[in-house]
Amino acid sequence: MIKNSYMAILMLNEHQQDIRNLTKNRPLASIPIYGRYRIIDFILSNIVNCGIRNVGIFSPNNSHSLIDHLGTGRSWDLNRNVDGLFIFSSYSKYRYQQNENLLKNFIEYISISKQQNVILCQSHMICNIDIDKIIKNHEESQSDITIVYKNVQNAETYTHGCNIININKEGKVSSIRNNIGLNKEAKISMDIILMKKELLFNFLYELAKSDIYENLYECIYLNIDRYTVNTYEFKGYVKSVNSINQYYDANMDILNPKVLKELFYKNGSIYTKPKNEPSTKYVKNSSVSNSLIANGCVIEGTVENSIISRQVHISKDAIIKNCIIFQNCTIEEGTYLNNVILDKDVLVRKNVKVQGTSEFPLVVEKNSVLNSD
Repeated sequence: MIKNSYMAILMLNEHQQDIRNLTKNRPLASIPIYGRYRIIDFILSNIVNCGIRNVGIFSPNNSHSLIDHLGTGRSWDLNRNVDGLFIFSSYSKYRYQQNENLLKNFIEYISISKQQNVILCQSHMICNIDIDKIIKNHEESQSDITIVYKNVQNAETYTHGCNIININKEGKVSSIRNNIGLNKEAKISMDIILMKKELLFNFLYELAKSDIYENLYECIYLNIDRYTVNTYEFKGYVKSVNSINQYYDANMDILNPKVLKELFYKNGSIYTKPKNEPSTKYVKNSSVSNSLIANGCVIEGTVENSIISRQVHISKDAIIKNCIIFQNCTIEEGTYLNNVILDKDVLVRKNVKVQGTSEFPLVVEKNSVLNSD
């Protein structure tokens, strides 16, 4: 089958400046989302749902949390004797050293892989997409490159590390540029790119011999006019989550049943690392409405329009509205939180009042303690 000739490469050197409160201890790809998932679960599940079984992940960051989450790849059926899941780290505080480490691992990995075609992608675009259809479209087009894009009506919200695809009258890509928010409607690249392995080698050599490129994606986009480029329009739900407000909006979107159904069921299931937790305990007089609550929690207070991760304790008379609470947080009596994101292992003491806004949610960093005085 055609798809058996494809391998997938996830490039995790993503734009993180606008979500750094959540990426100090982890790469963007391993940020928790929707209570029990990680951001990387979506693109990784999309890949395996189309039958691809050779996946390489290249991370420039401290990858401990990512490796802990992915393990051997068993949850995605990637713990295999042939092909499977491969994780590489190119971490260095110097960009030239990071690129050197990346190129060394990259070239060695794709050289020994038997597949002749590559799907290059990143994790920050949350969607449930049928990659099998993209492969068929790419093969039929006989183009050098296929790039997946989303035609959006709110392009000003996709300014954080996203790129606009410009298509000429002949329907071909003429250029790709950084989105600076000047246009309301635009074709936003989803950073899913298909090409032959030999062509990827050309881009890697171009990246190696020049210091003008920040990363591999920039190298591809700035040289796109040298090749015949096909585009594939994705018409489903997608959200870029590489800023705090976009991440917050994505979590709030999942409380819409239509979005939830599309993201988790439309083009196949979304897989994650399983954790065996007891069912959540809802104490008498607790109140929960329009929220997602993971297993292992104790709910004694009020929760509205919120995402609650595993092993969270919300005490009586606490009120949680429009919040995202990561795992192992403890919220004591009389607390009021609205438009707040709590990272892991946060303790909120009695009678604390914290108020953010939907445009600028307040982020409380990991292991913090909030006192009332």
